[in-house]
Amino acid sequence: MPFPTAAFRGPLATLVEGITLRAPAQALPVPPASDRAVWDPRAGSADRIGIDDLVARAGGERATPWPHPRASDAARVHRDGDRTAWEDAAFERQRRLSRAAVAAASTLDEMWIDEVVDGVVLLCEQSSWCWPAHDDTRSVHGSVLATVTDPFVDLGAGEVVAQLAWIDHLLGDQLDARAPGLRARIRHEARTRVFAPFQRRRDWHWIGLDGDVHNWNPWIHGNVIVAALRLLDRPDEAVERDRIVALAVEGLDRYVAVLPADGAIDEGYAYWWNGAARALEALDVLAHASDGAVDTTAVTALRETVAFPHRSHLGGDWFVNHADGQARPPADQPWHALHRAARRHGDTAAADLAASHRRPGTPAATEREGLGRLLRGMTDPAWVSASPAPPPLPRDVWLPSTQVFLARERAGSSDGLALVAKGGHNGEHHNHNDVGAVVVAVDGVPVLVDAGRPTYTAATFGPDRYDIWTMQSAWHNVPVVRGVAQPAGAHAVARDAHAEATDDLAVFHVDLAGAYPEAGLASWRRRAALDRTRGRIEIDDAWRFADDAPTTDDTRVHLLVAGEVTLERGGARVVPIEGARAVRLRWPSDIEATAEVRELDDPLLTEVWGERLTRLALPLASRTHVQLTVELDTPTEDLR
Repeated sequence: MPFPTAAFRGPLATLVEGITLRAPAQALPVPPASDRAVWDPRAGSADRIGIDDLVARAGGERATPWPHPRASDAARVHRDGDRTAWEDAAFERQRRLSRAAVAAASTLDEMWIDEVVDGVVLLCEQSSWCWPAHDDTRSVHGSVLATVTDPFVDLGAGEVVAQLAWIDHLLGDQLDARAPGLRARIRHEARTRVFAPFQRRRDWHWIGLDGDVHNWNPWIHGNVIVAALRLLDRPDEAVERDRIVALAVEGLDRYVAVLPADGAIDEGYAYWWNGAARALEALDVLAHASDGAVDTTAVTALRETVAFPHRSHLGGDWFVNHADGQARPPADQPWHALHRAARRHGDTAAADLAASHRRPGTPAATEREGLGRLLRGMTDPAWVSASPAPPPLPRDVWLPSTQVFLARERAGSSDGLALVAKGGHNGEHHNHNDVGAVVVAVDGVPVLVDAGRPTYTAATFGPDRYDIWTMQSAWHNVPVVRGVAQPAGAHAVARDAHAEATDDLAVFHVDLAGAYPEAGLASWRRRAALDRTRGRIEIDDAWRFADDAPTTDDTRVHLLVAGEVTLERGGARVVPIEGARAVRLRWPSDIEATAEVRELDDPLLTEVWGERLTRLALPLASRTHVQLTVELDTPTEDLR
């Protein structure tokens, strides 16, 4: 039957018109457990190292109680803002089920099939698949616990329904033989909790009907596509199956339509994996389900976003971080998804970045990012057999949509200094107030840093978000002007941000006055430059107030530093973390800088930066200009 016509017509609309979807049993791009040429441990082509690792870990936990997300922990979101107590248990339950599913597919042992049955039933009996922090039950029903008659479709619901669909696809025959009726239960819960509300309620905030399209959109829509392709398999559900997939593609189209032509993500690299990467994965599933009819390689934004990870790479496990991203995200990202997208779009540099993380003797994928990603990584022959490659590390990157600039001393090497600078505005997704911020790395390791985010709580996305210190401009490498920090909102915006680069010099320019609307600035021009010939970074600030009043002592520039800091006259010596070479920061010798140590206790911060960060404050009274330089620890002239 013809694929339903979309009401919203973005870049994907014409690509899916007239397609025919494969039958449900063949719709997902992973061989089922009955394909022993893939899953048999004696002759299979799947990732044997990863399977053996998962089976061993699953065996160690099989006799232990399953993790149990408790109602009292769900209520804590509303009581004290803690969301991790419930989420940690729920996530670990799903990861245990993923491990059991792989063990069952590999061994076909009834013991492991029973373990899968137990995990599936636990999910089917879980009151809600929605993460409590996302549920609207409090505002709609006055309840701190999920309202089972009004399920909310969020990231959590999408993840569970897709996990059940992948299990059904992988182990359907075995479940029918071992636990008749279980697959019908899966389909009932999928319809009740996801398919029905997804169709009935079309005002989901994550669809982006108001134009604010963020990473929830492809993450949820991709999971709905997987679930509908596999679980709506009765002949009388064929029309509904096509309708739900069409609705999900239409929603996904809204995301692709606003993805900028340069492929950049304003939430930064860490959120690329759960935004643009999710879109690429969903479209890859559709390409398989349509026998290749869905071909998005001509969509510029999708092709360019494949390059975003390597354009954000500083070196090793370090990446440019803005907004809520971490500078050193977990190393076990689903690199196979990037590798697959790079192959499809012909981006050898992106494929090289992925392959640089394909370490021999290690699993091809982990269960941390969901069963679908685990199965795809384990059964992708090109990824399983990929050889390590050096990362591309481009010399210069300019992303005009987000006004982010990266420059390093030479292409292909993280040795020496690298400069990152941004313009943008303070209404970005997962925003931190950081217009004009700079990051400096040495040997690929950040030394002037963006702290990133602490563990999420209810306050993170509420009215008190900017009470959190990591979100405030006073804890970024930008000025405080007349005691005024940057406010949140798109009205706090950079002006005239642009960049240029030559073999000798890479320069970023921006006027920050618009980011301080209450400070009375006529202009605050920041020039951040990497002088490749001298191996030196220069940050020049020059400003003028609209009333031409002098600069007072409540105007200062902040520098957030990772490493051991020793203040000196006119500068500081910093020994970075991770064994990077020491650097010297220099500023005019009559500036009396102060250092404030920020002790860290949140695990998302300590696992990146260690026990502390140091904020340097440079008072600027009576000045209209200041220059800061960063060099490797070698002598240089004093600044006047």
